[in-house]
Amino acid sequence: MPSLHDLKYALFSLTNTIELRDVIDIIVLAYIIYLLLKLIRETRAGQLVRGILFLVAGYFLSDMLRLKIVSYILSKALDIGLVAMLVLFQPELRRALEKFGRTKFGLRTLGLNFSTDELTQKWTTAIDAICDSCMELSSTYTGALIVIERQVRLGEQIETGTIMNATPSKEVFGNIFYPKTPLHDGAVIMRDGIILAAACFLPKPQNDAIINKKLGSRHRAAIGMSENSDAVIIVVSEETGQISVAINGTLTRDYDREKLHKLLLTEILNSTSGSDSDMRKKNISSIFGRRNKK
Repeated sequence: MPSLHDLKYALFSLTNTIELRDVIDIIVLAYIIYLLLKLIRETRAGQLVRGILFLVAGYFLSDMLRLKIVSYILSKALDIGLVAMLVLFQPELRRALEKFGRTKFGLRTLGLNFSTDELTQKWTTAIDAICDSCMELSSTYTGALIVIERQVRLGEQIETGTIMNATPSKEVFGNIFYPKTPLHDGAVIMRDGIILAAACFLPKPQNDAIINKKLGSRHRAAIGMSENSDAVIIVVSEETGQISVAINGTLTRDYDREKLHKLLLTEILNSTSGSDSDMRKKNISSIFGRRNKK
């Protein structure tokens, strides 16, 4: 058994050999482990990880007790563990890669066919139309589901609906979500300030079982879409008329026009570069200024 002097000497030798790159290496590794733990927390992957850890512990225990048959079976199971993890964790890995692949270049990534000023103006007009429409739909208890695409493209969901390429307005949204029309049952997806498609199907949430049972299918679809993309999803409840917004897997409720308008300006007209950020602030200030004058 090593003495206290030997332990002190080993610790001193270790600290003398540590370089800056080793510290960076440890920090990066710790951050990656933190992200992985955050990803699997309270998901199906959490139970799977516990099961894998149980197999690893069982393998070492059987090896210590020299249980040859059990040790052989567990070793073979762990040999194919990597492939099994890729298959079992496919939804979680896909979601993680999508999150890592998102780049925030602001309005430049919202559309390649428009200049920043033109796209800003298109979204400013669209946001006003969205807010007016949501208030009207809320007052008549008409259900609605509006998805605003950002960096992550929603081609898979768009293919399930009907292409429209329509300019957003209160009248257009009213016609789409009117209960007796063919397009009312589904989501509207917007891109570059226009209504690109309607009657689109959205993915289910990852943890559907733990979501409040009082939430209907529209709210669940909104949460599921926000978990699988960076989109902003607006829901109008046909039962209560309440307006809700889902972003990054979180649903917030009780929006009025002013609160919804401010949120959409912040989330959609978003830029990280210096000049574009200044321009965005000026545009938002001028928008609020015009509204206050009215």
